[in-house]
Amino acid sequence: MFKVAEIELIYRSKVKAKERIQVSSSSAAYKVFNEYWDHDKIEFQEEFKILLLNRQNQALGIYDISKGGVAGTVVDVKMIFSAALKAHASYIILCHNHPSGNLNPSRQDIQLTKKVYEAGRLLDIGILDHLILTSEGYTSLADKGYI
Repeated sequence: MFKVAEIELIYRSKVKAKERIQVSSSSAAYKVFNEYWDHDKIEFQEEFKILLLNRQNQALGIYDISKGGVAGTVVDVKMIFSAALKAHASYIILCHNHPSGNLNPSRQDIQLTKKVYEAGRLLDIGILDHLILTSEGYTSLADKGYI
């Protein structure tokens, strides 16, 4: 007799469809992330989060992907798409903070964005943007032409 683990995929929304926030610009995405970010840690620890959206660009939820140190955090692309698939997301907006306060994307930020974008193309899940947050504001990689 074989033993196999049971896998359960769950997404529970406490927000009614008609109450979901519309996110149609980098500034709108920034407002959502900024509201949910722990501002006591924005200059202390790098974190990576995603905002999941439906076909109408309505927010399904924010998911914490990773927390790291002052100079970086490890991002597992499988974790990004695991959350997106569970929520039946059509689009994703990536976001992480730079504790240094530097709003410029690093080479690693750009490479990760391209990697996630290509994975999303295979799964028919669009990557709309990648925001970098600091205590002073944000940068949008889409607005800068990287996406």
